[in-house]
Amino acid sequence: MTTHPEVLWAQRSSESVAEKNIVWLTVNLPDIDESSLEYKLTSTEISFKASTTDKKVYAFSLLLFDEIDPDLSLRKLTSRSFTVTLRKKALKAEYWPRLTKEKIKSAFVKTDFGKWVDEDEQDGAALDDDLGDMGGMGGMGGMGGMGGMGGMGGMGGMGGMGGMGGMGGMGDMGMGGMGDMGMGGMDFSKMMASMGGGAGPSGTDEAADDDSDDDGPPPLEAADTA
Repeated sequence: MTTHPEVLWAQRSSESVAEKNIVWLTVNLPDIDESSLEYKLTSTEISFKASTTDKKVYAFSLLLFDEIDPDLSLRKLTSRSFTVTLRKKALKAEYWPRLTKEKIKSAFVKTDFGKWVDEDEQDGAALDDDLGDMGGMGGMGGMGGMGGMGGMGGMGGMGGMGGMGGMGGMGDMGMGGMGDMGMGGMDFSKMMASMGGGAGPSGTDEAADDDSDDDGPPPLEAADTA
């Protein structure tokens, strides 16, 4: 038993640009067995017959309202449908009033509202060509790579290294400890005399400067970084 598949159609028209003077036909039939497909297109007629993977047979034949150019018409088979782009032969600004030659209503032929625009609004509408859509969508996946930029936030963690400056505090402990030992274990003047007399005060200032240079700044820098 042969059944009519659902056929959706839409069109554009132009009296100057042939590529915009087209009719879209979509045979809305999933799982077509490609080996069973019989498709014939002439300047005035289109016929289709195919079976699906569940062995059901679908077919239709339509006499077109006006002539088309078979050589410039395109087709594409996917797992969801069979799509045809027919190139109208005559360049006209007016739409075809219907798809078929005869003014009869076919229950399986319906308007493709996803592509249809009114004749006076078509200049501002995008020329959506199903035969090229699939390839272009595949490239957006690359946008996902932008997510990697979020990893840069981890660099902020390096600021934690500044905490190592806290070791400078050991110097305070050491100085304090040495000070206690010096004051309690011997006379301070004798200790200075044993270190070389007049060089002692100068040496003491240098040591203080060294402590200031080595131990002081790191904790301050660590505090600023934090």
